[in-house]
Amino acid sequence: MTVVRAGNASFLVKRRAVAVSLVLLALLVVALLLAVSLGRPYVAPGDVLRSLSGAGTPYDVVVQRLRLPRAVLAVAVGVLFGVAGALIQSVARNSLASPDIIGITQGAGLAATIALTSGAAAAVIAPSALAGGLLAAAAVLALGARHGLAAKRFVLAGVAVAIALRALTEIVMLTAEPIDGQRAHIWLVGTLAGRGWTETAWLTGTLVVLLPVLFWAGWALRTSSFDDDTARGLGTRPVARRVGLAAAGVLLAAMVTAQVGAVDFVALVAPQVARRLVRAERPPLVAAGLTGALLVVLADLVGRLLFAPTQLPAGVVTAAIGGPYLLFLLVRRKS
Repeated sequence: MTVVRAGNASFLVKRRAVAVSLVLLALLVVALLLAVSLGRPYVAPGDVLRSLSGAGTPYDVVVQRLRLPRAVLAVAVGVLFGVAGALIQSVARNSLASPDIIGITQGAGLAATIALTSGAAAAVIAPSALAGGLLAAAAVLALGARHGLAAKRFVLAGVAVAIALRALTEIVMLTAEPIDGQRAHIWLVGTLAGRGWTETAWLTGTLVVLLPVLFWAGWALRTSSFDDDTARGLGTRPVARRVGLAAAGVLLAAMVTAQVGAVDFVALVAPQVARRLVRAERPPLVAAGLTGALLVVLADLVGRLLFAPTQLPAGVVTAAIGGPYLLFLLVRRKS
């Protein structure tokens, strides 16, 4: 470890965490270049760089209007999901905890499905999904906050809320008009198609606003794994701290789900992959965000190319990755 001082404040920096983050950042840049280059038509990496520099190429429309906004949005989605998953898993002290497991995604999905099947304007869908995700999270926190937000109680409360909300979503879809139900289904699986700078601006703005909270979270997570008596002995308020960390993760997850739908399992997989790469006791926030970004960019790229010209939603690809990974975690925990 290295101690970094900034004025009167000092920070512990793990060299391995910094090295892993730099490698992930380099891989993310390569993945972004591939995401903008590959497809029909193919754009050579040199032409991509010239187009981005403003030199002007025949592919400016493809690069700047079609592929770049979608690729940058994939980065924003992955970063927010990765950080949200890291916060929630650290609070729950459970590698199986993530927004799509504990009901946040299902709450957003139910609200969005109601909006989509009731003929509401398109501008209402994202705010409705955000409100639904936050209300679901409030229910989970209310149920799990008893007895000090115990880890097992928090996860079980989330699973119960998720099951109930998913059942309600199915009821709404079955009673809706077929075309409206199909629209809701497309939103529920999570896709970046047809989205771009507007959604990226919302997600980036959310991240910027929450940066002070995330800096605090990085410091607060150091004592989040302690038992309550030890944490109180260190002069902290463990329950309030866990609720604050969970609320930050919930807000990030609800916002990104409201903008692009339920891109499942990113928040589950990214923090644990980052934790194993860094060899840390808890998921590191920066590495988790970069891992999530890399995962979503590659998932969206695979979805575009695998059955071209038919495009698979990014949520389908991440589910194909996350499902086996969830089984691996369950088997590993059992053994």
